[in-house]
Amino acid sequence: MKNIKKILFLLAGIVLFSGCSKGADMKNSTKEDTSKEGLKVYASVYPMYDFAKKIAGDKLDVEMVMPQGIEPHGWEPDSNAIKNLENANMFIYNGAGLESWTDKVVNSLSNKDLKVVEASKGVELIKSAHDEDEEEHEHEEVENNKNHDAAKENNNHSNEDDHDHEDHEHGPMDPHVWISPKNAKIEMENIKNAFVELDKENADYYESNYQKYAKMLDELDAKYSESLNKLPNKTIVVSHEAYGYLCKEYGLTQIGIKGVNAETEPDAKKMAEIINYIKENKIKTIFTEELIDPKVSKIIADETGCEVKVLSPIEGLSEEEIKNNEEYFSIMDKNLENLVGALK
Repeated sequence: MKNIKKILFLLAGIVLFSGCSKGADMKNSTKEDTSKEGLKVYASVYPMYDFAKKIAGDKLDVEMVMPQGIEPHGWEPDSNAIKNLENANMFIYNGAGLESWTDKVVNSLSNKDLKVVEASKGVELIKSAHDEDEEEHEHEEVENNKNHDAAKENNNHSNEDDHDHEDHEHGPMDPHVWISPKNAKIEMENIKNAFVELDKENADYYESNYQKYAKMLDELDAKYSESLNKLPNKTIVVSHEAYGYLCKEYGLTQIGIKGVNAETEPDAKKMAEIINYIKENKIKTIFTEELIDPKVSKIIADETGCEVKVLSPIEGLSEEEIKNNEEYFSIMDKNLENLVGALK
C-alpha cells in the first residue's frame, strides 16, 4: 500500500513537472509568435489600406489610420491614431495633397524608425479644373492690384512642377489618383516595393501578390477602354471633382457640383450654371457618392429631371459596402456599369 502511494506521488510529480514544462514552452512560443507577427503597417485612407492588404496577404498586420465610413477631405488624425503610428513599422499615405496632415504628424512622432511611403510617387499628377479656375482668378487679382503678392505667386509657380511634400501641402493637385487603374497599378507597385524592403524574407510572396493584382488592373483598364470608347456621350455631372484621372484616361469630361474637395458647397451662381448645362446638353444622370450628403445633387435632379446614381471615388466604404465585402475591383465594376448606363 505504501509503495502504491509512493508511485502515485511520483506520477503526480511527473505530470505536474510536465505541465509546467509545457506551460513554459507555450509562453516561449507565444513570445516567438508575437515577435514574428510584430510588423505593423498603417495606411492613411481606404484605397491605400485596400492595396496594402492585397499585397501583404497574411504576412503583415495592416490597419487603417482613418476610421471607415468617413470622407477623407478635411479629416485629421486624433490622439489614438497618432499613438498607433508611434508603434508602427510603416505608414503608407496617398500623397498629392489628400492627407494635408501627413508632414505635421510624422515630424511630431518620436518613432524615428517609422518607414513612410508615398504611394502616388511616380504618378503624373493633374490639377483639378476647380483649382485651375481659382488660380486664373488669383492671377487676375494680382495683375489688377500690382501688389507684392505677384512676386510670391511667381515664386510658387517656379516650384509647381516638383512632385514633393511642399507641393502636396499646398494641395493644387487632384489627389484621387487611384480612380485610374493604371495609377492604381503604380501605387500598388510602390507599396509592394516598400514591403519587400521592410520584410525581405517574404519578398517573393509580395511580388507574387503584386503580379496577380497588376494583371487584374490591366484587365480592368482594358474593360473600361472597350466599354467607354464606343459610347456617344462623354460628359458626366458629378457631386465633386474626384474623377479627373478616370476622365483623362478614357476621354471623358467631368462637370463638378463641388470642387476637388467634397466639403465645399456651390453658390447659387454655380448651381444655376450646372442646371442650365444639364438642360442644354440633355444630361440624364447626376452622380453622387456614398459618403457625402446627396442633398445638393437631389435639388439639381429635381430641377432638371435627372436621375441620381452612385459613382464611387472609393475614398472610403459605406456600412452597406462593408457588409457586402466590397473592395476596389468590385466597386470599379459597379462604377463602369453606372457610367455606361448614363452615357449610352
